[in-house]
Amino acid sequence: MKRRDGSIIAKVFINIFLFVISICCIIPFLIVVSSSLTDEQSIIENGYSIFPRAFTTLAYKYILADPTQIAQAYGVTVFITVVGTVLSLAISSSLAYVLSRKDFPHRGKISLFLFFTMLFNGGLVPSYILVAQVLHLKDSIAALILPYLIVPFYVLLLRTYFSDIPFSLVESAKIEGAGEFTVLFKIILPLSLPAMATVGLFILLQYWNDWWLALLYIESSNKNPLQYMLYLIMQNLNAIRVSPMKGDIINVLPGENARMAMAVLAIGPIIFAFMFVQKYFVSGLTVGAVKG
Repeated sequence: MKRRDGSIIAKVFINIFLFVISICCIIPFLIVVSSSLTDEQSIIENGYSIFPRAFTTLAYKYILADPTQIAQAYGVTVFITVVGTVLSLAISSSLAYVLSRKDFPHRGKISLFLFFTMLFNGGLVPSYILVAQVLHLKDSIAALILPYLIVPFYVLLLRTYFSDIPFSLVESAKIEGAGEFTVLFKIILPLSLPAMATVGLFILLQYWNDWWLALLYIESSNKNPLQYMLYLIMQNLNAIRVSPMKGDIINVLPGENARMAMAVLAIGPIIFAFMFVQKYFVSGLTVGAVKG
């Protein structure tokens, strides 16, 4: 009886602790939303708050002054995120499956070649030369997708998870006449949904939040992804504040509230993406925790 009472008390404390942690995670998001709807002068004088002290939508009006441009940037980001995530998951899972097969003779050599890049890489200049001059992908959507198709760390996570699946399942499928693609898509991947969902979310976030590749390779404004578009808007605001032109009214321009509004506009779709994979995410986080 005492053991049962102790268990109930422990569960109550754990639930209270998790509730407090949840509140601590929600409060920063509320502050970001509140700051995006607060007057710039009020933020300077009073700091941040959970609720707007001087409500205004000036930051959103400034950012959305050209809705077509923002909508186009959203479209580019959604396209590269969806296509990049699907292709990266397909290639990474296929490569991880090959490396997880102990009967593959060149497993060690390919693993060394792949994971060596986790420690060393060619650097920015060789990468730029490869993409822009050798592959001729400058100012193309492909330049925003191809560099992130294979991330060795994600391949390592998937390989570890695939290695934990009993090899007897593969042997049984082989006896029944199944080919390698059938084994991968009908047995391995369905049993690896937590790992696939977790890695898929990481890849999705990488594509969605990237602006660096656009800065390097994109020249046409109609190919700018959302994050780079928001970066350009913020740079324009800073440039106007530092070197105002005649007729610019600096006091009415958004500043810190514009930064927060950009964060709100950029994070929205990702929250919905996380909701779809959250049931797999917790179990997927343990991938690679036992053995590498």
